[in-house]
Amino acid sequence: MFYTTDNNSHGLAHDPFKAIVSPRPIAWISTLNEDGSANLAPYSFFNGVNDSPPMVMFASQTQKHGFNTVKDSARNARAQGEFTVNIVGHTLKREMNISTEHFDYGVDEFDKAGLTKMPGQSVACPYVGEAPAALECRTYQVVDLPNGKYELIIGEVTGVHIKDEMLRNGRYDVTLAKHIARLGYRDYAQINEVFELNRPDD
Repeated sequence: MFYTTDNNSHGLAHDPFKAIVSPRPIAWISTLNEDGSANLAPYSFFNGVNDSPPMVMFASQTQKHGFNTVKDSARNARAQGEFTVNIVGHTLKREMNISTEHFDYGVDEFDKAGLTKMPGQSVACPYVGEAPAALECRTYQVVDLPNGKYELIIGEVTGVHIKDEMLRNGRYDVTLAKHIARLGYRDYAQINEVFELNRPDD
């Protein structure tokens, strides 16, 4: 089949785009609200965009220029100039799902999900103590995407937390953390196995 995206003429019960662009890593973004309370919300439009310096991005639905976000992470990352990406391991899928609820501004999702708030080292916002890894970031740029419905937040990683038990032979092992990835619809995947390919010119 083929369809054009200007009118989503796919004729399917659900838009297949997010299922096709998958699996996607989940950025569990922690920030500080204007009143100093903590905020935590997951985003699957997320990835690394550079390694020197290390940089990441996530996209958030928003009302352009109004800062009335569905979740408050973009608003806070713009206003406070920082955010932290917490990695979601398989033992945290329940807590991550709790934080998807659209709580009122100022409600602390760490408390709602029963998570440990650990103080940031290079940023003021806390990170999830139970997360296998976390990336503290300084907001580098915020880009308005078409139609004013989404913002793309780019951050430079300023500090990295890794649980020691996630290291094996000097490498961060995703099969120990068992990262959770987002698929389409309400589907998720868990990383249990990896394989290695050498480049032809290695």
